[in-house]
Amino acid sequence: MTQPNGGDLLVETLRGLGVDTVFGIVSVHNLPLVEAVDRDLRFVPVRHEAAAVNAADGYARATGRLGCALTSTGTGAGNAAGSLIESLSSGTPVLHITGQIDSEYLGSGRGFIHETKDQLGMLRAVSTHAVTVTDAADAGDILRDAAARALTAPHGPVSVEWPIDLQFAPQQLTGTPVPVSAPPALPAPALLDQAAALLAAAQRPLVWAGGGANSARPELAALLDALNAGLVTSNSGRGSVPESDERVLGNYATAPAGRALLAEADVLLSIGTHFRSNETADYSLELPAAHIQLALDPAAPGRVYPATCALHGDAAAVLTALLARISSRGTETGWPARVRKARHDARSAQRHAIGPQAAINDAIRDACPPASVIARDVTIPSSTWGNRLLEITDPATNVFPRGGGIGQGLAMGIGAALGRPGTPTVVIAGDGGLAVHLGELLTLAQERPRLTLLVFNDGGYGVLRNMQDTHFPRRSGVDLTTPDFAGLAAAVGLPYARIATEADAGPVIKEATASDGPTLVEIDLAALGPMNTPFTSPVKLPSTATGQGGDPR
Repeated sequence: MTQPNGGDLLVETLRGLGVDTVFGIVSVHNLPLVEAVDRDLRFVPVRHEAAAVNAADGYARATGRLGCALTSTGTGAGNAAGSLIESLSSGTPVLHITGQIDSEYLGSGRGFIHETKDQLGMLRAVSTHAVTVTDAADAGDILRDAAARALTAPHGPVSVEWPIDLQFAPQQLTGTPVPVSAPPALPAPALLDQAAALLAAAQRPLVWAGGGANSARPELAALLDALNAGLVTSNSGRGSVPESDERVLGNYATAPAGRALLAEADVLLSIGTHFRSNETADYSLELPAAHIQLALDPAAPGRVYPATCALHGDAAAVLTALLARISSRGTETGWPARVRKARHDARSAQRHAIGPQAAINDAIRDACPPASVIARDVTIPSSTWGNRLLEITDPATNVFPRGGGIGQGLAMGIGAALGRPGTPTVVIAGDGGLAVHLGELLTLAQERPRLTLLVFNDGGYGVLRNMQDTHFPRRSGVDLTTPDFAGLAAAVGLPYARIATEADAGPVIKEATASDGPTLVEIDLAALGPMNTPFTSPVKLPSTATGQGGDPR
């Protein structure tokens, strides 16, 4: 028997965490890692290093486990950096392991193949933590510590650069588990009492759930019951309470109905949300004066909006403590009905605004079981109805690029689909975003997950095209050559279907999602017809840039 090496050590660490799939690209500077993973786990050879991290990210979100990506050093690690930014923005537990040149040449600046200047510094900038293996004897402790850091809330990507000679070095497999971090302490009793008193006195309470609420779903539901409150969410908090629940307004805070409801509320409890600019209309959204902000990051309360009462801690533990302090209470007569009306009004207005695309929204939800992952690239359908109207019942199925980068949706969907093979995954992408990593169609064809790729084809970057048509005298860089998607699908061996009318949506999507493998579905937007209200990005433009009013909303 051969002596175990770094690859065997990596497999042992991942197995101990329940990780069965790893994404990456093989290289002369990660060969022992790839060989061991491919032998003992499942190695998925993506076509670009950025896709490896995106796929690991999607896998982590869909499974609740650690995602793992393997890349080469130098250019390969640089290619992964953009997707590490996405994992950093979303707080996804991803272990990124990149090769490194032989340790004896590290930092010498000789121009050794695959060497780059200060790779560790680059990785530190786009990861929650980055470290170099400098001694084979320390590799096990470094791997376990890296995994523990990635898995410690608020989570995030951790990068390990591993010189190739130290990957090949002999290792002792000890079976040492990855350490588990202790949860943060509860807030002071006086703060909990203050928050409970504000909630108990409220007649028109609202809760705003961000991604930090996803780990406290039973506690959040119990709190809504106790308060008779309505629920607003960020995009990341969707599904923390199933969106079929009539108390859930959802991700409609900046819609007219959402603004009106927030204006009526007399207290707001926000849980684990960043109050991102695109979800608060560049912070112009007004919140109730009484604002209890619960966050895992002690610096978060008050960062965007004033917090009457700031609570730092684990959401599940803090909500449990609040529930114990809130006795039975009454709510203003008619408040639950106003929450339901706001919910109905927001959805009805959006259904009208998106016109024929409402049929596609409905077809997806009708065809897919609630446990199906809905992965969304940055494109008009996602930014409008995919992020709001398309019902989400479980946060693990709500996969989208929280940092807003285009082109990441397909790889994230592949990772999610391989993590959840028992149910279909749907990916919503635009023709422009898909082209960023078109090579991942080959990964899709090779791995054959149960994934339906919906490509909304409008011949370019529709969001920016709409902005330019509204605010600029001419178009620049937004009209793109689009492939023959039927021919493209045939070339890589993927089944193909086309949606050109509202009547096509139901049967085409039902058949595609019922398949046990991948299908590419082109949605011909020119044939389907335009939305009733063209969508433009929620980004303010200075008046000097357009010569007219600056806010495209």
